[in-house]
Amino acid sequence: MLLDLSIRNFAIIDELQVSFGRGLNLISGETGAGKSIIIGAISLLLGDRASMEMIRSAEETATVEACFDIAGMESLKAILAELGLESGDELYIRRMISRSGKNKVLINGSMGNLGMLSAICGRLLNLSGQHEHQMLLHKENHIDILDDFGGFQPLRREYHELYGRYLSLQTELTTLCSQQALYEAEEELHRFQLKEIVGAGIQAGEDEQLLEEKKIVTHAQKLLALAEAAHEKLYGQQGAVLEGLRLVLNSIKEINKIDENMKIAPPAVEQIYYQLEDMASVLRDYGKSLFFDPRRLETVEERLELLGQLKRKYGGTLEEVSKKQAFLEKSCHDKSALCGELEKQTKARDELKTQLHDKAKLLSAKRKQAAARLQSAIEMEMRALKMEKASFSVVFQVVQDSEDITPHAKGFDDIEFYLAPNAGEEMKPLARIASGGELSRIVLAIKKVLANTSEAGTLIFDEVDSGIGGAVAEIVGEKLWDISRRYQVICITHLPQIACFANRHFLVAKQVVGERTQTVIRSLAEGERLDEVARMLAGVELTEKTREHAREMLDAARLHRGGEKDVEKSTDQ
Repeated sequence: MLLDLSIRNFAIIDELQVSFGRGLNLISGETGAGKSIIIGAISLLLGDRASMEMIRSAEETATVEACFDIAGMESLKAILAELGLESGDELYIRRMISRSGKNKVLINGSMGNLGMLSAICGRLLNLSGQHEHQMLLHKENHIDILDDFGGFQPLRREYHELYGRYLSLQTELTTLCSQQALYEAEEELHRFQLKEIVGAGIQAGEDEQLLEEKKIVTHAQKLLALAEAAHEKLYGQQGAVLEGLRLVLNSIKEINKIDENMKIAPPAVEQIYYQLEDMASVLRDYGKSLFFDPRRLETVEERLELLGQLKRKYGGTLEEVSKKQAFLEKSCHDKSALCGELEKQTKARDELKTQLHDKAKLLSAKRKQAAARLQSAIEMEMRALKMEKASFSVVFQVVQDSEDITPHAKGFDDIEFYLAPNAGEEMKPLARIASGGELSRIVLAIKKVLANTSEAGTLIFDEVDSGIGGAVAEIVGEKLWDISRRYQVICITHLPQIACFANRHFLVAKQVVGERTQTVIRSLAEGERLDEVARMLAGVELTEKTREHAREMLDAARLHRGGEKDVEKSTDQ
């Protein structure tokens, strides 16, 4: 329940404070006094978008504050707890808009955001104004109204969770199918390339080894001649190097026997001798290993040509060719894994689709049952609102429950409300109703029927009296009072027939203070209320006859309420 509302620097409101109570709180005033501005300020608490034009001229910020009684609203308290907000039995909300763009939302003193504000105040306030009248004309909202009436929101949440999972799986499958198509488009080329590389049997560094071998095979005869000549010089011919070095070694040994001061030690010469002897052996063996083989040279050249082709095609080096092989092998593996994943996800999608169909069918069946009850309840309310011959229908325009068809976000059903305002007229969509009075009564009838399903503790009606008057207006007043027995109702009206049923009556007026116009609101005491109802009846000039008529209307309304007394309170705010 909305206890207190404070508005500062909003439109033509300088500073306004008002306290509401239980039952029917009614707001009246001259056209243009600022009644709808108050509703506009309240809509900010519901998370509506704000603009700098809302800020009072010459001011930098505008503020809307509210205090709510949330005693017993345990589901709301649970939401507050999930949001990390402390709560008792009262909830304080403050929204500030600034020309600088530094807008703020405070919830029980903690910083919040518009999403939090919408989630919280949507359970506190239900605002019915011109916007809701227009919403009622859009058939996409009718299915939600029916589900609210039937109490199907828990089932809708279950369905929506399944639907979300289905869409997620379907998106994933689309991605997997795109990847599969890409793999299939490249598969033939990849398999050819992989076969070509694997078939070559490449070894790391093989090309360098082959180039070295080619050089040796090509120059084999020259290498043999050089090796043999060197061997001969060292060991083979008469007067070879080793033979002469042996004589040198013997001479040094003889010298050392006579003169120990000789600086050349025989072991050093012996080491040189043995090294040269080893060289001679290596040259001899190397020469024996050399031979010119034209077939081997051809083989080496062919292999080098093959490796060259692979390097030119796949990266310039054998290392890059090996990387290409690894990529191709991974691609083939990934395609195989992708096929398995695609099969798995398709099966999961189909199973989920079956569950989705079952849930949609259940929801559709329950909606058809609820539609009959809603039609009956709304027609009953319309008859009470002097639309005795009107017929209301919930039309299921398209019901597609084939297993081959995927349900939409709200199930299989495509629902629209139809109305025949008078006997003998054909049923037409609500959007084709021209009369504002008929639409206002239908909105009220739906609100009355849905009142028992609303989670909000406060219902706000703006322009509920559009296009009606006389006896119908009196019945509307009775209906609003009836709703207020269960919910707090705040209603803006121009009609005295409705105003008479209020538990509290507030008057909104404009006044000029310091050459500036501002809106004020005050609660009317009984005598003031009588004058206001009389004004609503007759206009500016009040006569005793008008006052007497107003008094009779107030007494009749009080009698309808069972003699319930109005709350008398007179304060300027």
